[in-house]
Amino acid sequence: MVAEWIFANGKSVGEIREDFPILQTKLTLVDHDDPIDLVYLDTAATAQKPLKVIQAEARYYREQNANIHRALHTLGETATALYEGSRDKVQAFINAEHRHEIIFTRNTTESINLVASSFGRSFGPEDEILLTEMEHHSNLVPWQLLSEQTGCKLKFIPISPGGELELEKLDELLTNKTALVGVVHISNIFGTVNDIEQIISKAHSMDIPVLIDGAQSSPHMAIDVQQLDCDFFAFSSHKLYGPMGIGILYGKEKLLEKMPPYMGGGDMIRSVKLTGSTWNDLPWKFEAGTPNVGGVAGFGAAIDYIKELSFDSICEYENMLTEYARKSLSGIKNIKIYGPSGHRAGVFSFTHNDLHPHDMAQFLDRYGIAVRAGHHCAQPAMRKLKVSSMARASLAFYNTRSEIDFLVEKIIAAGEYFNNGI
Repeated sequence: MVAEWIFANGKSVGEIREDFPILQTKLTLVDHDDPIDLVYLDTAATAQKPLKVIQAEARYYREQNANIHRALHTLGETATALYEGSRDKVQAFINAEHRHEIIFTRNTTESINLVASSFGRSFGPEDEILLTEMEHHSNLVPWQLLSEQTGCKLKFIPISPGGELELEKLDELLTNKTALVGVVHISNIFGTVNDIEQIISKAHSMDIPVLIDGAQSSPHMAIDVQQLDCDFFAFSSHKLYGPMGIGILYGKEKLLEKMPPYMGGGDMIRSVKLTGSTWNDLPWKFEAGTPNVGGVAGFGAAIDYIKELSFDSICEYENMLTEYARKSLSGIKNIKIYGPSGHRAGVFSFTHNDLHPHDMAQFLDRYGIAVRAGHHCAQPAMRKLKVSSMARASLAFYNTRSEIDFLVEKIIAAGEYFNNGI
C-alpha cells in the first residue's frame, strides 16, 4: 500500500507531510463554512519547503547575516563558509568534477541566459542552435535574443502529437554548423522524460556542446553530470524544495574558463583600473554583486533533506504515484491527457471537452485543490497541438493517492456542474 511507504530516513508519507508546514495549513474559502485542507498539485511550478529549509534561511538572517568574501570579521567569515559550503553540497549533489563548476544565479532562466549571453557571444550568422519544440520559454527566448544580436539560426527537433521528441530526425538536424544543442530534460507540460543521453552522445560525436534544462528533472531523479557528460546543466532551488531566488548553472571547467563574464561589478573582478579590469577565478567570475546568501543557505538545507530521503526511495514512490494518477485520470470521460502513456514524470496536463482550463482550475480551487492553468510558458508546443491552454496537476513525494482520488472526483464534478448550467 502506498500509504505505508517508508522513505530511506524511516518516515512514512504521512510523517513526511508533517515536515512541510504549509501542508498543515487550512484554507478559508468562500464556499465553505469551515477551513479545508490544501491539496497541493502544483509542484512543477514551485515545490513546497520543509521546515528545515525555512529554519536554515531564517537562522542565517537571525544569527549569521553578513556580506560574504570581503569581510575579515568573524560573522563575515561564518557567512562565507555557509555560502561556499552550500556550493560543495551542490557539487556533490550532481557529481560535478570541480566545485568551481557550480555557478549560483537567481533561477534556471538566468542560468540559461548566462550561457546564451556569454558562451553564445562568439556565435555568428553561419552558426546554428538546435532546440526542441517543447522547450519552456526560458530555453527559447534567450536564444531568440541571441539570434537577433548575432544572426545565428535556430532549428528545432519536432514533437509528436503524443508529446515526444522525434529523435529519428536528430541526425539530419545536427550539422557542422550546429554550435550548441539545448534541450529540456523533463517537459513541464507533457511530463516527457527525454532521452538526453542519446542527444548528448550524437552531439558530442560531432564536437557539439549540449545544455540541459534540468528544472523539472533535478527534483525527481538523481543527476550525475559526469555520467551524462553534458556541457551545461541548469536548475533551480525552488523546484527542489529550497528557497526562491537561487538558480544553479553547472558548466564544464574548460568551457567556463573561456567564457567572458555575464555581468560586471563587485566580486567578479581581480583588479579594476579606470581604463580596464581583470576577472576573478571561477566560479566568482560569474557571480557579480551581493548574492542571496540566505537563499543559498536554505538550498543547502534542502539538499540535506533530499539526501536523507534518498532519490532511490523518492523515485520509486513517485513512479508508483505517477502510474496511479495516469490510470485514474485516464478513466475520466471528456478529458484529454497530453504526453506519453509510457515512461513519464508526474506532470499531467489536460483539457476538458466542456469547459475552459481556467474554469477547471477555479472550480478545483473551491475545494482546496491547487493546479495550474494556462500555456505553462510553452506557447509554441501549445500552438503545435492547436490548444490555447491546459490545466496541469503535478506531483511530488509529499502527495498521496487519496489526493489523486479527490482530484479525480472534483474533475468529474466540474464537468457535471458546468454541463448542468448551475
